[in-house]
Amino acid sequence: MSGRRSRAPLALAAAVLCLAAALGGCGVGPGDAPDSPVALTITRDFGATRVLHSADAKVSGADTVMRVTQRNADVTTRFGGDFVQSIAGIAGGRRDGRPVDWFIYVNGILTNQGAGALRARGGDRIWWDHHDWGLTPDVPAVVGAFPQPFLHGSDGTRRPVRVECAEPRSRPCAAVADRLVQLGVPATRDALERSSADESLRVLVGPWQRLRGRAAEADDLDRGPRSSGVFARFDEAGTRLRVLDPRGRVARTLGAATGLVAAVRELDGQPVWFVTGTDAAGVAAAARALDESVLRDRFAVAVSRGLPVSVPLTRAGR
Repeated sequence: MSGRRSRAPLALAAAVLCLAAALGGCGVGPGDAPDSPVALTITRDFGATRVLHSADAKVSGADTVMRVTQRNADVTTRFGGDFVQSIAGIAGGRRDGRPVDWFIYVNGILTNQGAGALRARGGDRIWWDHHDWGLTPDVPAVVGAFPQPFLHGSDGTRRPVRVECAEPRSRPCAAVADRLVQLGVPATRDALERSSADESLRVLVGPWQRLRGRAAEADDLDRGPRSSGVFARFDEAGTRLRVLDPRGRVARTLGAATGLVAAVRELDGQPVWFVTGTDAAGVAAAARALDESVLRDRFAVAVSRGLPVSVPLTRAGR
C-alpha cells in the first residue's frame, strides 16, 4: 500500500488560508523584490482553459503568493480576507453537482501551505487551477510548469536532477538529459534503480513495462488517479494507455507508439517524472514532448500519432 497521505482541497479550507493571526496577514513583508520574474497563471478545468497569464507578474517586496495574485488578478475574499471566494469571477462550490475549487501549484508542486504563508521567489511559476475534485483532491505534482521544478526547485532550493533510463544509451534517454542541460539544468544520467526517497528530482525514462515496479511512484500510477493524481493508466501488459476524464471514466484508449509525460509525488518528497510509453516509439514521442510549448498548463500529457492529448481529457481538452 502506498505511503502517500491524502491532501485536502487547498482552496478555501487549506492552501488558500492566509493564516493571518499566526503569520501577520497576507500583505507585503520586508525584503527586496525577487531578482528574476515571477510568472502567474490562472486556469480552469485541469488547465484546459487559460484565464490569465503573466510571464512577469507585478511583485513588490517580499510578496506572498496571495499578494502576487491580488496584485495581478481580480480576487474576492471572505472571512476577513482569510479565504479566497473567487478569482476573475470564478468561484468554488459545485458544478453539475460536483465539488469544484481552487488549487495552487508553485513550480508544478501542489502547495501544502496557505497562499498567504508562501513567499514568491524569483523564477517561481505560480499556478492556480479551478477544477473538479470529486474523484480526488490529491494531484500533488503536474508537468505543465516545465521547465520548473528543474530550474528553480521548490521552496527556494534547487534540487539535483537525475535521469534514470531503462536503456541509458538509448536516444530518448540522451534526448531527455540533453534537453535539461540545454535549459541550464545539470543532470546526471544513470540506469534505473528503485531508489529510496531523497532530495533529487528523478526523471524515469523507458517503456512502461520496464518502469513498472521500479519506484513507489510507479506503483501509484498503476493504481490510478486516487493514488497518483495522474488521470491515465496503462493496461496490464503496458501496451495500451487509457486516458481518463476528471471523473475517472475512460475517455480514450491509445495503443502502439503512445507516449506519456507525467509527474507523481510521494508524501513531501520531490516529484518523480515519467517519460514513458507503450513501446520504444512511445518513449521517443514522450521525450520529444518534453518541451514548454507542449506541456504548458497541462497536468499530464499523452502523445498519440505525434499529437499531444491532455490528461485528464476534459470537454475543453486540447
